[in-house]
Amino acid sequence: MAAIVKRRRPSGVQLAEWRDGWLFASPFLLGVLFFWVGPMLYSLFLVTQDWDMLGAPQYIGLGNIRHILEDELVKKSLGNTAYYTFIGVPIQLLIALLLAIALNQDLRGRSFYRTVFYLPAITPAVASAVVWNQIFNADFGVLNNILRLFGHPGIKWLFEPSVAKPAFILMSLWGIGPQMVIFLAGLQNVPAELLEAAQIDGATSWQRFWSVSLPILSPVLFFNFVIGIIGSFQVFTNAFVMTNGGPQNATLFMVLYIYLNAFRFFRMGYAATLAWMLFWIIMFFTFLQFRIGNRLVYYEGKV
Repeated sequence: MAAIVKRRRPSGVQLAEWRDGWLFASPFLLGVLFFWVGPMLYSLFLVTQDWDMLGAPQYIGLGNIRHILEDELVKKSLGNTAYYTFIGVPIQLLIALLLAIALNQDLRGRSFYRTVFYLPAITPAVASAVVWNQIFNADFGVLNNILRLFGHPGIKWLFEPSVAKPAFILMSLWGIGPQMVIFLAGLQNVPAELLEAAQIDGATSWQRFWSVSLPILSPVLFFNFVIGIIGSFQVFTNAFVMTNGGPQNATLFMVLYIYLNAFRFFRMGYAATLAWMLFWIIMFFTFLQFRIGNRLVYYEGKV
């Protein structure tokens, strides 16, 4: 017969450690409960309700979901968000990677340049939007003044539907500092002996980067890509401050449309339904990236 092992009762010291641990963790746990889990569960309840935040919510079943299928602005806002995401994010990552490669070289004043390229990322979002609103100004903006030096009459950046989203993508390059720093850290983790061995074998600079550095850098690239996709699906501040969705709904992104439904049109139930739809869209693309990334990303020591 197997010997019966009696479980020892926790000592007073262990009980005190557990108590203190839960006590110190309680602010975070309560914050998660009341400011994250609670609102999420309540928004799930609102999916089946019609609520203007003044009266009591009224049950409408699948009415909000049917409204999504009939709402043309949902298609427009999703299209705008997809355009900004799947065109903007690859451009951001490419430029961030090129900057990281350049700033990984033995340059004079390298630390200064790294700081300069990172600083815009810590600028408050509203302040950046105000500055770029002036840069894009059709009459006296910096960009149009530069174009006029070359004989171009200028572009109505934020007033032409065909140019507004590219202008927002151009503006997004202002904040690629975090991606650049992460790429820079990844490049500095590439073993120097591998690069030297490839050079001895006659590999060119491009071949060393493509065959040695890039595979080792692929987890960092994958991380930046996933975070970039998630973040770009939630673009809000720039559109809210600069264009409020115009011109002609060309910058009506999904999160902005959710905000307008909730706090301008007072359709909180519909806004909650849109928020859950966006949540599942982001989850789908994140899951898809991980499925593809597991096949393409190189992890050292992975069998």
